[in-house]
Amino acid sequence: MEQIVMRMREKHFMLFVLFLCLLPICTSSSPSPPHSYNPTQNPVAKKHFVLVHGAGHGAWCWYKVATLLKQSGHNVTALDLAASGIDPTQIQQVRSFAVYVEPLTNFMESLPPKERVVLVGHSLGGVALSIAMERFPRKISVAVFATAAMPGPDISFLTILIK
Repeated sequence: MEQIVMRMREKHFMLFVLFLCLLPICTSSSPSPPHSYNPTQNPVAKKHFVLVHGAGHGAWCWYKVATLLKQSGHNVTALDLAASGIDPTQIQQVRSFAVYVEPLTNFMESLPPKERVVLVGHSLGGVALSIAMERFPRKISVAVFATAAMPGPDISFLTILIK
């Protein structure tokens, strides 16, 4: 069973890396046919990626992805949610999702009005993304749910947990 889970994780990680590799082509600032893609002709619009970890992790889990994005010239922020990574909040203080996602909420509030970010969440980080998308729709250009929980108006978090 562990081997199956590990293969699934590797598969999902590889799909995510593939997404990152295709991102420069997809975010080209001027349209051109795929066969004529030339990075020097079509400068890539640099993005600000906000990476949100899953349950039992911290910002540290994004170190490989963050490094690849930074090497591509993007701005990267990897956050520790409450009581995770180096966040000083004690787990006993986290009594709701609002408290758990407070570091993301504070970060989104601190963004300049015109700045839009690419939110990327994994696992339970998807719940944090959903909350941020509801509260800050004008500050998010796109949200990427990388094998993440994706609650919404018709699917509650409790429904996700049960299934």
